[in-house]
Amino acid sequence: MITGLPALSHEQQQQAVERIQQLMSEGMSSGQAIQLVAAEIRETHTGGMVAARFDDEDEDEDRDQQLGHQPDEDQYDNDYDD
Repeated sequence: MITGLPALSHEQQQQAVERIQQLMSEGMSSGQAIQLVAAEIRETHTGGMVAARFDDEDEDEDRDQQLGHQPDEDQYDNDYDD
């Protein structure tokens, strides 16, 4: 999925972080705070946009299954010692 995201300056990003932290300190969950601040930014942003591509892993898995591909065995390996 490709979508346009507001292009924020460093100062605007910092303000968003501070707003999220404020909402969390008032008892809001981090997810809710991020959603709220993102909605506020989308409503008020008048600057440029940047393109962002998000991969949908579920779609990739569905396509692989339809094509008969199996996941790589190493895909789920990690470097942690047992």
